[in-house]
Amino acid sequence: MAEDKKHNHREMGRTHGPVGGAYFVTIVGAAVYFIQHADGFWGVIWAIIKAFVWPGFVVHRALELLGV
Repeated sequence: MAEDKKHNHREMGRTHGPVGGAYFVTIVGAAVYFIQHADGFWGVIWAIIKAFVWPGFVVHRALELLGV
């Protein structure tokens, strides 16, 4: 029984890896983009925050356009 739980945990980690990697790349890309347009220290801090939350706004807008 303990082997089944260990095996399932290992399989779950393997199947979700590419999605996490793609999400990480989008966060880094967004951070670079927003930081290039930032002015001053607080602008950079705001740019980093925007880099983490912009996917939520994209999903919200897409669902809004789909009428869901």
